[in-house]
Amino acid sequence: MRPAENIEKLIKNLSDKTSDKMDERVRKNMLQALAESEKPSALPWPNIRKIITKNPTTKLAAAVIVTAAVLLINIWDKSIPATYALEQTIKANHTVRYLHIKNFDSSHNETEQFWLEFDESGQPVNARMEFARTPDGPKVSVLNQDTGHVWFKAKNLLITVKDRDDIVAKHILMMVEQFDPKLMVERLHEAEKKHKVKLEITEPSSRSEPILVTVIYALKNGKSSRRDVLTVDPATKLITKRESYHLINGEYQLHGLQEFLKYNKVIDPKIFTIDAPDDVILIDQTIQEIGLSKGDLSDKEIAVQVARQFFEALIIKDYAEAGRLCEGMPANWVKQQFGKTNFLSIISVEEPTPHPDPATRFLCVPCEIEVETEGVRSTKKFVPNIRPVYSDPDRWTIGGGIP
Repeated sequence: MRPAENIEKLIKNLSDKTSDKMDERVRKNMLQALAESEKPSALPWPNIRKIITKNPTTKLAAAVIVTAAVLLINIWDKSIPATYALEQTIKANHTVRYLHIKNFDSSHNETEQFWLEFDESGQPVNARMEFARTPDGPKVSVLNQDTGHVWFKAKNLLITVKDRDDIVAKHILMMVEQFDPKLMVERLHEAEKKHKVKLEITEPSSRSEPILVTVIYALKNGKSSRRDVLTVDPATKLITKRESYHLINGEYQLHGLQEFLKYNKVIDPKIFTIDAPDDVILIDQTIQEIGLSKGDLSDKEIAVQVARQFFEALIIKDYAEAGRLCEGMPANWVKQQFGKTNFLSIISVEEPTPHPDPATRFLCVPCEIEVETEGVRSTKKFVPNIRPVYSDPDRWTIGGGIP
């Protein structure tokens, strides 16, 4: 039944019960006012008031009827969910201080996890990221204020770096922003305005069920090659899940899944520490300057210099200097790795070439070195992998081994 029909019924019932106070003329005036209110009008409510208040005898009854009408409309409105708008999620996400994210990637069938703590301006103050696969193998990265810790599990290596100029924080933000629900919805909002995506919003009949937002990306050959489905909590307007589908062989198949957990639930401080094995190799780059300064050299020139100076240090058995050029590795570790070989001279250092995996950012520098092992001289080839220091890109270091 329409709200107007409810009000009309109420008017008739009220007039029947108050016949001694409301004559037939008053009842007709009220029904006429209601009829006028249902006509199209730019200002419907003022028109109703004007019609009702023309007759002074209707004022008291009008107050009763208007009050009843408001109550009926409110009750009727509560049975229908409010229309969801993307702006509601954008606003809700600006209040997020703590967040736990689980990310599943179908390409390697493994789950990665992220824990984030933000300050009032939205900048990360603490973060923990567990990566299942990277060019350096599985690793855990933790950011505490201006200090970063990176645990390379496969190498059993734990590096502590000072976050100069917020480089680590920016790097972490760059990695997690693809999963940040706040940035996600803001981008979608702008993309929709520019007609780069189409949003289809499905609102449930029950308030306890989630709102679904389907994101259809730009068309290719008449079809969208990708679409996302966002699950939105109807109460908080926060995204709880994002499913990514890619078009493969004519069908949309699940490519990735992110779950956004524990919004604004304080995260245990222990999460933002690394519990590495007792035998982990510790490298503290906050107390030493590692690698070489690039200065005005090109990328290839600085890579050659790092390789050359590393082998020169091994020739004179300066393992501390060799370690400083190799991500700051401890001198005893360098000695353990290279001390059994007597490095005699550098025969050649060839032009660097990019690593087969661009994600590593390495330049590979082929080197030929004269060595002596157990009294036997020979020529041995090495290919150090050289790249910018993680927290200071103006300095270059050997990383990822020296095959």
